[in-house]
Amino acid sequence: MTERNDRPGIDDLARRLAEAVPQSLKAMGDDLERNFKSLLTTGLEKMDLVTREEFDVQVAVLQRTREKLEALEAKLAALQENGTD
Repeated sequence: MTERNDRPGIDDLARRLAEAVPQSLKAMGDDLERNFKSLLTTGLEKMDLVTREEFDVQVAVLQRTREKLEALEAKLAALQENGTD
């Protein structure tokens, strides 16, 4: 989860969290934002998540597998139909 394409999302979320802090604590704004970023990054790394790229690769593999399975099912059905004639 520490890829560059994930960073803007974490940075944006950390900024939003820092902005949501009560006005009396905003004097620590930059420190809060850095701490939020650190906590978010650490928490997400512990979650055993996959990147979007890895997910997309697995979706493509699954799609090819489904196509092969459907083709084999059609072949089997045709063979069974011919065998019962």
